[in-house]
Amino acid sequence: MRYIQVCLITACMMLTGLAGVATLNAQSTLDLRINELLVHNDSNYVDDYGRHGSWIEIFNSAYNTVDMGGMYLTNDLQQPTKYRIPKGQMITQIPSRSFLVFWADNRPTNGILHLNFELKDGGVLALYDASGKTLVDSVKIPDQSQHDVTWGRLEDGGTQWTYLKQTTPGSSNLTASPITGGERFVKVDPKGFGMTMIAMGVVFLALIVLFLFFKFMGWSLNRQGAGAKHAVPQSDMPEKATTSGEINAAIAMALYMHKNQLHDHENTVLTINQVSRTYSPWSSKIYGLRRNPR
Repeated sequence: MRYIQVCLITACMMLTGLAGVATLNAQSTLDLRINELLVHNDSNYVDDYGRHGSWIEIFNSAYNTVDMGGMYLTNDLQQPTKYRIPKGQMITQIPSRSFLVFWADNRPTNGILHLNFELKDGGVLALYDASGKTLVDSVKIPDQSQHDVTWGRLEDGGTQWTYLKQTTPGSSNLTASPITGGERFVKVDPKGFGMTMIAMGVVFLALIVLFLFFKFMGWSLNRQGAGAKHAVPQSDMPEKATTSGEINAAIAMALYMHKNQLHDHENTVLTINQVSRTYSPWSSKIYGLRRNPR
């Protein structure tokens, strides 16, 4: 019975792990976005062969590397598996927050980044997952696309599309330098008076909080000490002596006998007798000699 339980628990853990891996993979592929495209390329970006052609930029909005191998690109929603991106290629792996450019020039023999279809005004571009059924992202191409002007998202992976002022294949659509918080604060407070008041307010507020904290701690400790001083337990109070008269009489009798009867009367006369040996036996060596046998 225990063996069956262990097997069931192990199987459940394996299924949970596989489900987690599948979910992670699905979440990673669903983070891909069609970020920018150019239909009419007259004098813009060129491919490895020096030719101008329509191109598509894919953006990885996730914070982990995503492999596009096995996914599909198409310009016809009725044919979702029109172009299958080959698997096992390093070039199809998009790092975190990075980009990958495909050429929609109908020249698939020129490389795996060259698609087997072209972009047209008023058409559609779609990206499907490896199953060819789940739509990852799609975009409607404007009816009259401008030449050498890309149609893309205002922010990488955002929802709003427009004609971009600058063409940015393989890079972020945000070409303007972002305004930092410090720069915005300088515009609001050019002289720095606001910053000074804020800094002083923070310092004084911290000092007030510390003062109140230590004041409360001192009051609490003093109150506890005063309570402990007045609340003396009954067990610690000294008890009054309740010695009886019999005990006092016994003690007096013992002291009298100790003083008058228990001690011997000693004679204080010292008697000194002269010994026959005038030398010290400690320095004599005769006692250390071996006697001869008789």
